[in-house]
Amino acid sequence: MADTVLHEVSDGLATITLNRPEAMNALNVAAKVALRDALRSAAEDSSVRAVLLTAAGDRAFCVGQDLKEHIGLLAADRESGSGQTMSTVREHYNPIVRALTEMAKPVVAAVNGVAAGAGFGFALAADYRVVADTAAFTTSFAGVALTADSGVSWTLPRVVGPSRATDLLLFPRSITAQEAYELGIANRLVPAAELRAEAEKVARKLAEGPTVAYAALKESVRFGLSHSLSETLEKEDELQTRAGRSEDHAIAVQAFVNKEKPKYLGR
Repeated sequence: MADTVLHEVSDGLATITLNRPEAMNALNVAAKVALRDALRSAAEDSSVRAVLLTAAGDRAFCVGQDLKEHIGLLAADRESGSGQTMSTVREHYNPIVRALTEMAKPVVAAVNGVAAGAGFGFALAADYRVVADTAAFTTSFAGVALTADSGVSWTLPRVVGPSRATDLLLFPRSITAQEAYELGIANRLVPAAELRAEAEKVARKLAEGPTVAYAALKESVRFGLSHSLSETLEKEDELQTRAGRSEDHAIAVQAFVNKEKPKYLGR
């Protein structure tokens, strides 16, 4: 049986690939566990300076929960009375989204096709989304009588605004790649044939950049979304002090003076 998630590291870039193309990269338990563990590994690996999250095939990035498996698990729950099926939110989805948003290195999502439900949530949790012009997004949760998970109730309103997010959640529909770009869901829109190369180019540029500064930028943006201006200014002071003490800052300043391109070390 093929691995449900592939994980490789090369020159500071961890590439994590959802690998169930025959199931439109739907998330069965094995895939969720493998993705969670791969992201945790990338977050903890000091040699990794950026992450590229992508998917096999050209039909789907990830269509969310594997409903075929889900039906069987719900039936088992009814027989046992355990109610364990929905614990997947706590055990799998939440740790995956936390890893994507909180790891101290940038995450690029290469969205090659349909991103639905949790798949949409994972894409939104990335720092930068390169999207194929043939891709599409949908919240899908209400369509199967569920509420949002995978951080969508937190990320989507921050990207498109609360009113539009509520509309998209109450009335799930397919959002084209072009509309996703106009809404700010897609950061960069590219022809499908160029997606992998373009996404890897973006991710490798980040992997070669000032990792400490990138981590601080992620933290400051996340902090500023839920704190006052005064609190955010204090956080910026703290984070700028941290970035200013990094080796990469010294390298950048010296390179600027010398009119050279800096070669960052990621520390």
